[in-house]
Amino acid sequence: MPAITVDNPLALPRLAPIDPVVDRPRVVTSLTTAPQGYEGEGFPVRRAFAGVDLRALDPFIHLDQMGEVEYGAGEPKGTPWHPHRGFETVTYMIDGEMAHQDSNGGGGLITNGDTQWMTAGGGILHIETPPEHLVASGGLFHGLQLWVNLPRASKFASPRYQDIRGNKVALLSSPDGGALLRVIAGELDGHAGPGSTYTPITIVHATLSPGASVTVPWRGDFNALVYVLGGAGTVGAKGRPIRTGQLAVLEDGNTITVAANPTQESRTPNLDVVLLGGQPIREPVAMAGPFVMNTRAEVVQAFEDFRAGRLGSIPAVHADVAGETGQP
Repeated sequence: MPAITVDNPLALPRLAPIDPVVDRPRVVTSLTTAPQGYEGEGFPVRRAFAGVDLRALDPFIHLDQMGEVEYGAGEPKGTPWHPHRGFETVTYMIDGEMAHQDSNGGGGLITNGDTQWMTAGGGILHIETPPEHLVASGGLFHGLQLWVNLPRASKFASPRYQDIRGNKVALLSSPDGGALLRVIAGELDGHAGPGSTYTPITIVHATLSPGASVTVPWRGDFNALVYVLGGAGTVGAKGRPIRTGQLAVLEDGNTITVAANPTQESRTPNLDVVLLGGQPIREPVAMAGPFVMNTRAEVVQAFEDFRAGRLGSIPAVHADVAGETGQP
């Protein structure tokens, strides 16, 4: 898992030590294991949020771990053109490459450590595909796609695209250098990530060396989620065991502790986790296929608008590629 790394984490800014007087460590309230499935044209995913109450995830909606998979020549797959409305998609590439294009003119190639942040807002069409050279050669593919809900007042915001290069994320170290933290959005201990958000959230990718632990400050008004990309360790104040493909939901507090087991499998030499948190929107959620709205009537209208071509047009160069969507 290369993403963005450094030779000497101790050369980075370090997290401030936690003050035990004000520390309110968060405890795990639920631990779930992501089922595996397929998305788009057939690439493997782990459904990280499956079985978890949306109220515990708010303002997040959906999280797929894409891969980790080693493709042979001709095997890499993506998604066809499809619509979105009412939320944001955040695609973080850890290994491999993915090309994005949307009907609003946004897009580009993202690779190790890059993030594409697409605000669907009032409506957009987009496509995500492996570049032709990767299809021809095959190779490692691993990433995340996170859906972030938009509050009612921003559901119809103008679509936008943020191209976040991996070298723009804020890099931090734990006090002893055993953990490297990449702040993609929001802030951690006063260090801000580059992602611009409609709702206050924090997204951090942390890599812990075997036997290392880290305790990070976490806003008390945020929820707290820890998802394991690879490796094994513990999470929370009581040291709940956690491993690849598992999601921990934590209760109220202002710190999160994650620790890596002293011994890791050879294919996952470190513990890699994603820390997610945000200020809950606490509004009704109505979802169907690619649309996340507040009422079923709004979802039905989104399908009607898509069929009528009001969510954007596929660029002429791709006009022969059919879009796909679910049904309300």
